[in-house]
Amino acid sequence: MAVSVCDGGLSASDCEVRPCATEGFRKLLAGIAGRGLLACVAAMSFVLSVAGHSVFADGPADNNTQTVRRIPKPGVDVPAEREASLRAQLATLQNKLLQLQQSKDGTIDGLLPDIMVFERAVRVALDYQEFFDIKELDRGGALLAEGISRADQLLAGNPVWHTKPGLVVRGYISRIDQTVQPYGLVVPRSYAFNHSTPTRCDLWFHGRGETLSEVNFIWDRMKNAGQFTPRHTIVLHPYGRYSNAFKFAGEVDVLEALEDVQQRYCIDEDRISVRGFSMGGAACWQFATHYSDRWFAANPGAGFSETPRFLNVFQNETLQPKPWERTLWNLYDCDKWALNLSQCPTIAYSGEEDRQKQAADVMEEALAEDNIRLRHVIGKGMGHRYDDVSKQIVDDSLQQLAVSGRKRMPKVIRFETYTLKYNRMHWVTVDAMGEHWKPATVIAQIDRLSPVVVQVSIYADNAKGISLHFPAGSFAPQDVLSVEILPLKGAGSGYEFTEQKPFSDGSFNAAYHEDTVDGWIEGNAPAAMVKRHNLQGPIDDAFMDSFVFVRPTGTAANPIVGKWVDAELNRAIEHWRRHFRGDARVVNDTDVTDELVQQVNLILWGDPSSNRVMAKMTDQLPIRWTNSTITVGERDYAADTHAPILIYPNPMNPDRYVVLNSSFTFREYAYLNNARQVPMLPDWAIVNLKIPPGPVWPGEVVAADFFNESWQLK
Repeated sequence: MAVSVCDGGLSASDCEVRPCATEGFRKLLAGIAGRGLLACVAAMSFVLSVAGHSVFADGPADNNTQTVRRIPKPGVDVPAEREASLRAQLATLQNKLLQLQQSKDGTIDGLLPDIMVFERAVRVALDYQEFFDIKELDRGGALLAEGISRADQLLAGNPVWHTKPGLVVRGYISRIDQTVQPYGLVVPRSYAFNHSTPTRCDLWFHGRGETLSEVNFIWDRMKNAGQFTPRHTIVLHPYGRYSNAFKFAGEVDVLEALEDVQQRYCIDEDRISVRGFSMGGAACWQFATHYSDRWFAANPGAGFSETPRFLNVFQNETLQPKPWERTLWNLYDCDKWALNLSQCPTIAYSGEEDRQKQAADVMEEALAEDNIRLRHVIGKGMGHRYDDVSKQIVDDSLQQLAVSGRKRMPKVIRFETYTLKYNRMHWVTVDAMGEHWKPATVIAQIDRLSPVVVQVSIYADNAKGISLHFPAGSFAPQDVLSVEILPLKGAGSGYEFTEQKPFSDGSFNAAYHEDTVDGWIEGNAPAAMVKRHNLQGPIDDAFMDSFVFVRPTGTAANPIVGKWVDAELNRAIEHWRRHFRGDARVVNDTDVTDELVQQVNLILWGDPSSNRVMAKMTDQLPIRWTNSTITVGERDYAADTHAPILIYPNPMNPDRYVVLNSSFTFREYAYLNNARQVPMLPDWAIVNLKIPPGPVWPGEVVAADFFNESWQLK
């Protein structure tokens, strides 16, 4: 099996999508979803051991938008007799799953995903031609045999796989699309299965693999412990929904898998680290800078840490971004978030001869601007791999950091964010920003001025709402707090809030917002339509939570628009499965219920004439769309040859998004290199349909921008 662990990737050709041959079983399993289990299960991640793999990159060959190869490539033709044998095994497992689903034993539900991951892995590989090597057919048979064995154990009331140390594959149901997703664990022999001892947990992010099917990921996680297996440590290998550098739905997969592990095992919350190599090193930089307060340490190796400079070095590609593209790099370019590593001890690794050393060099440069000296271990003479000496240095350092663990309540916080998506650092939360995609910086400090007086000083820039959340035991019940908020940059007076009292358990919570007239005021800002955490855009954010595609049942007012919508919807369904390894849920506009409106982000396809749900809200959106005209501010576009794309709080439920005519916004060209997989569109765009969709854009984008902080046109 040819596997690439570099971020450029090996060549891989197209894959033809086939209709599911087990549609009957798919419908039967749909009933399970209502019980919180699943409709048709998705997941995968072939966790790669980086040692011994060579680094490949197609370089300029993958810089041509006119000759984009398909990822993943088509698999081998499965001999008829082998397919029949696998499908017979598959049917056996499916029947056992149905028996388990019909059981009234509540303990079964929690273990069903551990079996369903095997069913889905092989079914998807058969249905979509994703066995990439003939030897993978044997792996498929072995996976089905394991699934059947687990089902038999559960039917007999004696499951054992979840109570054994060593390598174990498990699964969970994702809130995003209700598909089952797998992850792998390495459970140490020292783990106490009576859950009496909180245990360290390291997350290990795998490298890039264009043939990273569910079958290959699960197989490797059943056979390969990985390079790092620290003593008395559970190692979690998330799948990340294929090869997306653990971004978007891949990012959510990591968080959901970790949450599932924390529910099933006794994990020490103060001793969880993030680690990875190659593409996994890029993921480690991302999680270290965006969720800095969650980890006791971070250990990124190789990979990339930002988009433009990396692609120039690694792909010899000079980017010419649209203005909104450059702005959106601020979402995942980790050098912009380097200040947050003040809260997360970090030790980076690079091979001396590895071009991906560039990632740590960039971060070292960014950290120096914040007066932080990066610990950067460099393997002498090494290319794209670890050497034994460096491995020992890194392991010893993390072991030392694990002794003290994460600091739960640091006295000083340094925090920077570009979006309310990532708005928390320990006891400080930024609730509102002056302007998204410009840095909001908070420096906060706790000083005890006397035995009973505590000063909390907050220096803020571009933060317009701040809340403090101190857990029980943070203060003495007799303490008196004085909270002052001062400008971080420029002139201006501060605001002090005195005589603040903690609760009797020593906890303290407070909120403050900046008023344009009165300055900082205690309390939350008055309710209004504003950007806030998990409701701040851009378009891609809607696909990091539960969503449903809403298909139009009517006829579009303009045939060109109708044809484009149909093609883009079908593409969205296919590419959600192909790139994020899930099954997009699709309902007709006539079947959207009040319950659905409350539960999910609605992705509306069509126009006001063809989609009933869209018709109900077009007069409540900032962009007006009639049969003849699309109006954006003072500009009009012909509705017979243009279509809007946008994200907005759902007028029928402002706690959820509504999206018009878009799935995730990066397309096939970005699949060729993980550093390209960033949002391509902001909050809204107008597309000229005279130019056909391609591997970069859904047509000609003639206008695009962000809504302001009040969700209105700028």
